[in-house]
Amino acid sequence: MHRRSLIAAPLLLLASRALAQGESGTPAPSPASPAPPVDPAAGLAPILDRAAALEPLRTVLVAKEGERLVARGYRGGRVDRPSNIKSASKSIVSALVGIAIDKGVLEGADQTVAPLLRADLPDDPDPRLDEITIGNLLSMQAGLERTSGPYYGEWIASRNWVRAALNRRFVDEPGGLMLYSTGSTHLLSAILTRASGRSTLALARDWLGDVEGFAITDWERDPQGIYFGGNQMAMRPTSLLAFAELYRRGGRNAEGAQIIPEAWIAESWRVRTASRFTGDGYGYGWFTREMAGTPVHYGWGYGGQMLYVAPARGVSMVVTSTVDAPSGRTGHRDDLHALAAEILATLG
Repeated sequence: MHRRSLIAAPLLLLASRALAQGESGTPAPSPASPAPPVDPAAGLAPILDRAAALEPLRTVLVAKEGERLVARGYRGGRVDRPSNIKSASKSIVSALVGIAIDKGVLEGADQTVAPLLRADLPDDPDPRLDEITIGNLLSMQAGLERTSGPYYGEWIASRNWVRAALNRRFVDEPGGLMLYSTGSTHLLSAILTRASGRSTLALARDWLGDVEGFAITDWERDPQGIYFGGNQMAMRPTSLLAFAELYRRGGRNAEGAQIIPEAWIAESWRVRTASRFTGDGYGYGWFTREMAGTPVHYGWGYGGQMLYVAPARGVSMVVTSTVDAPSGRTGHRDDLHALAAEILATLG
């Protein structure tokens, strides 16, 4: 027994070494150390450095899955300083309409607007005014001649903007082609004011007040005191990002409270028509296009005030620019779309 034990001991030692080394006879690898966490913002730095070449650009903010990755200013731009977001405010007016419908202040997107605006209808109204719905105003399909572009100055020079918008001649049927017109969004502001008995700014501060970081710092009014639906709204870029994040989360704030009905967000992003200038789809106050292989919904204001939401990627972005030149004809809007697409592609 003693001799057999002496022989068996080295054999057991060799067997245990073989098991440790594996069948190949090579030493088994030690457990791998966990890989260091990847900083998703690191890959964006060179992109944002190159973006400095875009002369009108002032701020860029990027968030992914609720985490803010980027907050950069250019040429004195600051993400915590209010700036005029121009027509990007149309997306905010759309949100207020959706909340008003949910609260019963308005009946729905199919509700006709003439009874709500009866006091400002023309003396001899075109019968087609009775056909225009809240949804038509939201999707820029009222059929009325535009109040934007070459018609804008004449419109805001009028003594009553609501009446002037309703007195435009029909150039298409209600529900027809997209006719981008700030007058349509201003009519929505008037409708919200008259149906609720409160100013549109008061509604925004009440209904969106539980969105952390959201605030409207200034907003111009028309001669009758109605807040300018779809223009001349001042917000901090960080506040605009908070609004974009609200949509990315399906209308819920950071604590999970439902602020905007999720169904309204889906309706707002559903393409109903298309811009004749860009070909991009348009819903209720939001454009839609594909970027980096994914659908992106965006609001667009004069000069290059942008908010982007890519729900499938969990990404929200805000860009602000100067407001002293158009972004469409100059190519700046396309540069911003390219910047947003590159950011999305990098974040994956």
